Amino acid sequence: MNIGEASEASGLPAKTIRYYEEIGLIRPRRDTNGYRAFKAGDVHKLAFLARARALGFSIEECRALLGLYEDETRASENVKALAQEHLHRVDTKIAELKALRATLDELIAACAGDHRPDCPILADLAAGNASREENGGAN
Repeated sequence: MNIGEASEASGLPAKTIRYYEEIGLIRPRRDTNGYRAFKAGDVHKLAFLARARALGFSIEECRALLGLYEDETRASENVKALAQEHLHRVDTKIAELKALRATLDELIAACAGDHRPDCPILADLAAGNASREENGGAN
């Protein structure tokens, strides 16, 4: 099948498929005319990659997962360890986002939101900038 058909079957845009080929994640064969010719196995790999990316795995993690998937002698502990590392990063990001949300919530609650020019939100942003300047921009 051609790239358009592979795109439709896998749910990935053709541009993404070309990128995955460029970085070596997939290697569809080429017809004599130079066009990509995708087999069912290629489309399955593309769908696998689409799902892994949707779960937030990085390209390099996807490369590792695909390698493990294709290795029939793999140990599932390796797959689990990779997934656990990713989950830890997701949990860390969630904690950071919760802290960010709490800070924004506090700032919004402190702002009167009226006709007066004083605003705790702007004051906080300015104080953060001054703090970075005091530390030589290292914040």
